[in-house]
Parts: sequence; C-alpha cells; structure tokens
Amino acid sequence: MSNAASDHSALVSWSGGKDSCLAMWRARQSGVTIRRLITAMDESGESARSHGVPPELLAAQADALGAEMRFYRTSWKTYQERFIATLRDARADGISHAIFGDIDLVPHREWEEKVCAEAGITPSLPLWNEPRLALVQEFLSLGFKAVVVCINGNYLSEDFCGRNFDQAFIDDLPEGVDACGENGEFHTFVYDGPAFARPVAFRRGEKQRYESPAPLTPATYFFQRLVAA
Repeated sequence: MSNAASDHSALVSWSGGKDSCLAMWRARQSGVTIRRLITAMDESGESARSHGVPPELLAAQADALGAEMRFYRTSWKTYQERFIATLRDARADGISHAIFGDIDLVPHREWEEKVCAEAGITPSLPLWNEPRLALVQEFLSLGFKAVVVCINGNYLSEDFCGRNFDQAFIDDLPEGVDACGENGEFHTFVYDGPAFARPVAFRRGEKQRYESPAPLTPATYFFQRLVAA
C-alpha cells in the first residue's frame, strides 16, 4: 500500500465526510498534489450515493479545496464497474494514485486494492490502522468543521442527525457506537477547516427517513438534507 509519494498526483475517493477529508489533508501535507475528487451519485444525480449530499455542495467543497470535482452516477449493482471506469479516466489524465479514507476495515482495503489494480492506479490509505478516536481528535483539533448528515437508526436515535460533529456529539454517543462511525453508524459533511479557502455555505433542510430494502440489512436511516445557501 503506497503512501503516495510527493512527486505523484492523486485523486481522492470523496464522500464529503471527515475521513476522506482528513486523508486528503494528510496526503497534501506530505506533498501530494490532489488534482481531483470523485464521488458516486445516485441514478438521478441529485444526491451522493451514501451520504445524501447534493452535487452543488460537493462541488462547492471541491472549489474551496482547490480540486476538480468528478461525479459518476451509479446504482449499487453497477457501483464497482462505474468506479473502475472513473479510475481509468483519471489514469488516462495522468493521475497515478487514489487516496482513500478507510481506517481498518480489511474488506474495504482489499476491494480498493482490487479496483485500483484493474485501473492501473496505486491506492493509498493515509489513515490506515490508526486509533479511531485519535483520528477524530486530530480532525477536531485541526479546526475542521462538519455536520452529521446521516445516521443508522440501529445505532443512534433520530436526534443525532443534523447535529454538529464536535466534542459534544462524541461525548453523547451511546456505548458501543464508534466515534468515527466506521461501522456505518453515521456520516458527515465537512464544510470548513484548514484545507478550505472559504467555508461552504449551507442551511439545514428537512430530515428524511429511509428504510433499507431487501436484501440489505434491515435498518431505518435518517438523512439531514442540506441546501446550498
């Protein structure tokens, strides 16, 4: 697993959340040129596949971070195929490395290594195998700011959705819920911090409830919809 040496250009597999943001920050601090952010959107193109964030806010993130934004629409069924195609496009544009924000879930790392190999790109995981809570504290101490945009009702109550991701949020998490949300307990949207030229302006819209369909694990999800301000 490469650390993306400083003479390479890279893309970031971008969720808009804290882990991909911290991974990007660390890569940049080591001298890597971040040229592109790539984000999977749903089939309509109206929201990010996992976090439910609209494209205009993700584009505003990329602009504030000084990187190009590339979206690709996909269903879960075509996700791998579309991801590899997006990586191949980047490789054709001279991008040699892909940055991922995963921390310690081995199946995720194995999948990323597989798809990158098919596209001829070198994967890099700057956060790999570091203590989860320490990464959260680093993110907050650096001055990054984020809002919780999705929670899994199997782990958290609806009132956690839409809160600021800060020390108070971490302190209120029930026992057994990971501070990084690495097990899918919650997702975030980063709107400001040392990597940003300016804050991303947004306002909170309505919360929406979503029931995961079969054959996925039964769960009720709550999404805090964000609107560009």
